[in-house]
Amino acid sequence: MTHDPKDALQDARRRLDIAGSPSPARDASALVDLVQRGAPSWTPLTDDQMAHLQRLVDRRARREPISHITGKRAFWMHDFQVTGDVLDPRPDTETLVETALTHAFDTVLDLGTGSGCILLSLLHERPGACGLGTDVSDAALAVARRNAATVGVSNRADWRVSDWFSDVTGTFDLIVSNPPYIAESEMPDLAPELAYEPRGALTDEGDGLSAYREITASAPRFLAPNGRLMVEIGPTQARDVTAFFHAAGLENVTTHPDLDGRDRVISGAFLPQTDV
Repeated sequence: MTHDPKDALQDARRRLDIAGSPSPARDASALVDLVQRGAPSWTPLTDDQMAHLQRLVDRRARREPISHITGKRAFWMHDFQVTGDVLDPRPDTETLVETALTHAFDTVLDLGTGSGCILLSLLHERPGACGLGTDVSDAALAVARRNAATVGVSNRADWRVSDWFSDVTGTFDLIVSNPPYIAESEMPDLAPELAYEPRGALTDEGDGLSAYREITASAPRFLAPNGRLMVEIGPTQARDVTAFFHAAGLENVTTHPDLDGRDRVISGAFLPQTDV
């Protein structure tokens, strides 16, 4: 027996709408496409495919992220592999990549790299650059390595288990990070999908600022002269994080907005001291 894909799509959309998905039509379409495995959208579904679709819809109805179900998330120029071991890349983070690309760099350090999406996007855009991605999670670094192969920059990307700078050596033209910046008090109000992502990539279990304190305090020792530190922030954190940058002696500290006009990235430069 076969089933009309339009009926299957409408039923999936209805179920996801009832379940509270913020994008039921898009999610339903993605799940039907996954079941059809590249076949034309009008191709009838078999009983086995319908059963598979129902299982996928059940997962999404429990608010499991669509990226975890499909196994990928589009970011910058590529589809990145995503699992429950890494933070799901989001469009807001592309602001960090875009800002970094306005400056020259040959070496880049990505702290808390997760899926590797930031570092790998930067290396893809700068064929002469090389970089190091660090994370406290071996499982996350395994995902990043697979993504590096997909992007085609494995020969220019190195990976290391490190708690921020603890196992980092050398200096870099650019240091980037999207650290956990959600305060513990804010966690209960987050979307249900975030329960499927690593909690340590979301919150510091405190005020949401501890990672910035540590990163900014240590960054000057790892920045080459005229090197830059750039971090993603929550939209209410610009004043605090800017103060951390100044306290660390970084200069030309600037706040960069995302496409919605919200404060999203703070950048600062490590300028060499000159004798007067």
